[in-house]
Amino acid sequence: MRPLGIEGAWVETPQVFTDRRGRFHEWFRADRLHELTGHPLRTEQANCSSSGRGTLRGIHYAAVPPGQAKYVTCVSGAVLDVVVDIRTGSPTFGRWEAVRLDDREHRAVYLSEGLGHAFMALEEGSTVVYLCSEGYAPEREFGIHPLDPALAIPWPDDPARELSAKDASAPTLAEAGRRGLLPIHEECLAHRRRPRSGEQGEACVSW
Repeated sequence: MRPLGIEGAWVETPQVFTDRRGRFHEWFRADRLHELTGHPLRTEQANCSSSGRGTLRGIHYAAVPPGQAKYVTCVSGAVLDVVVDIRTGSPTFGRWEAVRLDDREHRAVYLSEGLGHAFMALEEGSTVVYLCSEGYAPEREFGIHPLDPALAIPWPDDPARELSAKDASAPTLAEAGRRGLLPIHEECLAHRRRPRSGEQGEACVSW
């Protein structure tokens, strides 16, 4: 597991065991994640999304606090998974990191609260599963347009991109900032330092 270029985002490349019967790998280890990042992932919801080739989902994020951390992997097909730093005041504000997730390498991406997330299906029937630190709450869910020219994320042109009506009408990063809809970097860091329910009272260590 290694950190990406955006603070609070990590990528895991697991060891995959293969024999004549098939393959096996550990796709999530709570103790390993906590040890390496200093930040536990409390899982409140698990999602599964299957997409046709060219489907583009995101950029999604949740208001902080409490935000929504995610641990994402692709169990069938392949996707281009993108983490976007939308936290105002962050030294990497407006930057993104892209990781190919597929059913061959079995990589996983962890993104902490306050970061934006999107992915595009590169193959038909690409299936993504992800663990979430908070359950879905529509009043706290927001989006940034994934084709925002200021972000210039290099989504593949082939196949043709397909967006939901909600994602297609999402504001640009600049528009969301003017509306006061973006997370604040320092508030995201402070939120991660606070003890979670069930912990022993220690503050979480920030990256």
